[in-house]
Amino acid sequence: MEPLDVLTKRKKSPARLTKASKIYKTIIRAIQDKKGENIVSLDLRKIPEAVADFFIICEASNQPQIRAISDAVEEAVKKNVGEIPYRHEGKQNLQWVLIDYINVVVHIMSSESRKFYKLEEMWSDAPLEEHNG
Repeated sequence: MEPLDVLTKRKKSPARLTKASKIYKTIIRAIQDKKGENIVSLDLRKIPEAVADFFIICEASNQPQIRAISDAVEEAVKKNVGEIPYRHEGKQNLQWVLIDYINVVVHIMSSESRKFYKLEEMWSDAPLEEHNG
């Protein structure tokens, strides 16, 4: 019989991501390649309520571009990192596509949706980095 303290120990949580991680860089590059606009990342690692380590947010000027960016992100991450999304949402409406890689959540939004939902303001405690240019 095992001691009780062995049964109560928590398993290690998944490794925390860094800005240097391959998935983070791959997502930013894929968005830039498809001319995503106003690209920012929010570092959520020090926010206890956060559901991920990073949010990466960008906008696109039309629905075909939103689809192109989301497809490019998924293809690049699968090819370069070997990961597929845990889930994605919004590919029917193409106003706000969310791609969830557990530790990194990608938000590809129309300009109108981004102005309305104001994710950067909701997570204003998180350090923000711009990735344009």
